[in-house]
Order: sequence, then C-alpha cells, then structure tokens
Amino acid sequence: MFQTFEVTSAPQHGAARLAALRGAMAAAGLDGFLVPRADAHQGEYVAPCDARLAWLTGFTGSAGFCAALADVAGVFVDGRYRLQVREQVAAVFTPVDWPEEKLLTWLEQRLPAGAVVGFDSWLHTVGEVEAWCGSALVFRPCDNLVDTVWPDRPAPPCGAVELYPEALAGRSAADKRADMAQALRMAGQRACVITLPDSLCWLLNLRGRDIKRNPVVQGFGLLHDDGRVDLFADPIKMRAVAGQLGDGVHLFEVAEFAPALAALTGPVRLDRGSAPFAVDQALRAAGVAVAYDADPCILAKACKTETEIAGSRAAHLRDGAAMCGFLHWLDGACARAGAGDRVSEIDVVRALEGFRRDTNQLRDISFETIAGAGPNGAIVHYRVTEATNRDLAAGELLLVDSGGQYLDGTTDITRTVPVGDVGAEVQSCFTRVLQGMIAVSRARWPRGCSGRDLDALARFPLWVAGLDYDHGTGHGVGVYLSVHEGPQRISRTSDVPLHPGMILSNEPGYYRAGAFGIRIENLLVVREADRIGDGRDQLAFETLTFVPIDRRLIDTALLSPDERAWIDGYHAEVAARIGPLVSGDVARWLARATAPL
Repeated sequence: MFQTFEVTSAPQHGAARLAALRGAMAAAGLDGFLVPRADAHQGEYVAPCDARLAWLTGFTGSAGFCAALADVAGVFVDGRYRLQVREQVAAVFTPVDWPEEKLLTWLEQRLPAGAVVGFDSWLHTVGEVEAWCGSALVFRPCDNLVDTVWPDRPAPPCGAVELYPEALAGRSAADKRADMAQALRMAGQRACVITLPDSLCWLLNLRGRDIKRNPVVQGFGLLHDDGRVDLFADPIKMRAVAGQLGDGVHLFEVAEFAPALAALTGPVRLDRGSAPFAVDQALRAAGVAVAYDADPCILAKACKTETEIAGSRAAHLRDGAAMCGFLHWLDGACARAGAGDRVSEIDVVRALEGFRRDTNQLRDISFETIAGAGPNGAIVHYRVTEATNRDLAAGELLLVDSGGQYLDGTTDITRTVPVGDVGAEVQSCFTRVLQGMIAVSRARWPRGCSGRDLDALARFPLWVAGLDYDHGTGHGVGVYLSVHEGPQRISRTSDVPLHPGMILSNEPGYYRAGAFGIRIENLLVVREADRIGDGRDQLAFETLTFVPIDRRLIDTALLSPDERAWIDGYHAEVAARIGPLVSGDVARWLARATAPL
C-alpha cells in the first residue's frame, strides 16, 4: 500500500511544544514568530523535516500558517480546512479564518507598535515580506526557532533522481533551456533563480522521490542567459543521472547556492511569488541587481505539449478502467453496508488502490485518497486514519477523491455515491453541483479570459438555491509531476489567462458540516475552439476523465434539455472509451451505469 492510516496529527503535544517555542522566542527577544507550512522551495507539499506547522500545532493540511505570540497562537486556514483544523489542534491554538482575516491586521490588533515578529527568511516569499512593509510592527529575519526546539527532526529527503523520457515530455531539456534563456535575453536579464521543484524537474526533464505522491527533486537552480543551468542538489541522489544531464548543466552541493548567488552579474530574475526572501537578501547584500518577474518555467510547463496531452489521455483511460472496476466493487460494498455488514472507509481506500495497482503501471497515488463517509465527506481534505475510520451506513453519501501517478500522466477524480436511499434534498444538492460541473465542461470563452471568469459558472446553480462551497473550482495538474500545479486555476482570485494545453480540474462541491459532502471532479485540457458565430477566437475544454457519474443521485427534474443531453453524451463516450478496456461483470455494470437518463 502507498497509503497508510496511522494518526499523524499529535494535538496532545501542542501545549508543551508551544511553550518551548515561546521560551525560544523570549530568549531571542521576539514578541511573535511565524510558522508557515512552506519549505525553502515553496512547493505545496513538504518533506517530514519541513512539516514544522504540523509538528507544532497538529494541523496537517497542505496550506496554512501559525502566528505564535506570548499569549495567543493563531492557526490561519482557508475554507478547505476549517472543519479539519478544529479537530486537529489543541485548545492552546486559535483557528483563524484566512484570508478573510489578514495576518497583518490580526497581529496589529494584538501587538503594540514596535513589537518584533521573527520569521525564517527561507520560508517566506519576497511577496509575503513586501506585504508587511509599512506596518508599525518590526519583522525580523532570524533562525528557525521551531528547529531549535524540535529534538528529533527528521533528516532532509534524498530520493533517487531519474531522467524523464523525452518521448513522453515531447521536448528535450536542451530545447527547454534554450527557450527559457531566450526569454531572459529578451527581458535584458542575465540569469534567473529557480526554487520551485516542479520547475526544475520540467526544465531538466527530471523526476525524483523527495516528496511522497509528487515525483519531484528538491534543489535550487540558476538558469543563465546562455542556457546553462547550475543545479544545487544533494549529489547522492543525483548519482544515477550525473553524467546524463548534458554539457550545459553543472551540479553543485546545496551549500554552494548562497555563494553562487553573490557571484552573479545582474539583472537576476526573481519570482516574487515563489522565491524565498533569503535569496533576495543574498543578492542585494552582494550588490546584484534584481529584476522581479515570473519564473519563466511556470507558464511553459503549464502549457502541455501534444505529446504530454496524448500521454495524459492514455493515463486517464487506464485510470478510468481501474475506477470502473472499483465503482463496480463499491456498488456491492454499499449494498452490503446497507444490509448491515461492515465496510469501512479504509476498506474503500485499500480496494481503490488495489484496482490502480492492477494496471501494473501505477508509480504512486497522486495524493492521499479522500474517502469520506457521511459527515466525514464534509471535511474537504479528509484523510482517514485508524482513529477516524467510519463505516459506510445506509442513507449516507460516500465521497471518494483520488488519483494516480503514472509515467505518462497524473490523474485526479472525485465521485460521490449513495449508500441506499439518501433522500430528495441530497439529490437536489448533488444535481446542482453536477449542473455547475457541466457548465464549466461546456464553456467557451474569448482568448485572454482567466479562471476567475469561469468560476461563477460552476457556482451559479448553487447560488440560486442559497448554497456555495469554500474552495476553488479547479487547480492545474502536471504530467507525472504535482497534482496541484500553477499558475492556472479556476478560482475567484485567479487572473492568469487560460492557454491551450493547460490541464485543470473541474470540481465544484457542496458540504454540510456534520452531515455529508458532495464533489464531482473531472480533469480538462484547454484547447482551441472551433470558429462559430462571427468567427471570434475562442477556447474550450476537452474532457480527459471518463468515469460514470452516479445517475441515482440526479434529480432529472432540475435539468435543462442541454444538461440532460450533456450527461447522456458524456456517458455514451465513457462507454465507448472504457468499454473495450473492461470485461465480465464490470462491463455489464458499466453498461448500466452509462445508460441514458
């Protein structure tokens, strides 16, 4: 099993650990200290050695931070984690709804002018620190105080690195380096600092094992305007590829990164949104001119090559067949649960991973499978443990959000299924979520629009009923890389234009605390739209995910003729694409599951 079910949150240690941190704060002359979820590479997922927020507070979500003061310690989380944080942290921590409550406002309400707040400059971006400027508080870079009170902190990761086949990437690393270098020259920049692991992996056609579920390599890179790349990473993990990176790539120890910054000739490109403030400090201390600009790899990586899109299609068909085998199994499991037999969330997770493993091509799951039964489904990023494991029960919903990492693609899919009769109100909520998902799937839009322009399409059917959800509608997805990838998103806050080749999730939902959760998710890829009407230049989505949507939960009376036609058309395509990949009982189940409404 890739997934395990041990309890990783330790709220019982929170009081003692917070007391130790406050002792270190007092010794350092600090009135506060910031503990983010981030690591020095600013990736979303962190290694155990960098899980400082979880170690201190018990909160294990993938986004958030703690502001520890002498008399209060706020744990700031967004709408995805507001149920989870209250279950995971000890009473000595105060959950704070973020971003509605701004960090600076929260601090200024609790600290006098001139109070000193410490932070690790490697764990906060340039943009974050700039946002604190002008405050009456003093923000002081310092050693990481959590590390000083964490006696058994794990060692940094050192997973072996492998080359990613050019036949799957669609472009050579040398071509990518040349293109990115040209972008620097056109901007009048001599070099660029790259700190995001997936940017490095994309640029150099590498994959690694430093972070579970995400095949990335942790390291730092300096891209020069002539296409050379200096890569700073642990040489032990680079052994297998050290002689295969090409003449323009040079390997160095991580300890050599800071001196190399000081030796650069500017202007040096630095991404405000991802570069650690410590890098900015090092460049400026050496008198190197800094040019703030986006990491050049981010947008190029997001716009997949035709080869990558073809690989993703193949991965999704393989994964779709595995999902259909699982959903056939799950129908039987739900029937047994409805009859009184015990079927648990852990049983569901184990079964699903087994079907993916049976493909013989699964390299990892793409994130910890979310299998939330009944009220656990309302916890958006729920992770089942031995302590929280809940049995499926008649009259409840089961939400399953999961994905696989295959060499040719990364998948992410959510389906919600009933355990017996769940009632008309739940069906109505499910149908409204489905209507939003259909609206995004069918969308056409003028080139230049961003994710925020599409987000309301997914929410409108819920809004008219006075309902909504507290997370984005969609995130970017990599190709055998991070399942959450920027810069593309479908979100109220996203102003990044959508470009052909971008892969995004489409996952509206609805959650009722203490009762149920609903989410339906497919992955989509942005494509050029056929010219219609007056021939305007438009984009549209191609669906990548082909797995039945549970027809038993659809209230057909709420559907428009177009929505009904979309569902029947989608299910016909699922049958055509997945039907040849399954047989026997699964094939018969698929025929029933994809029948017209």
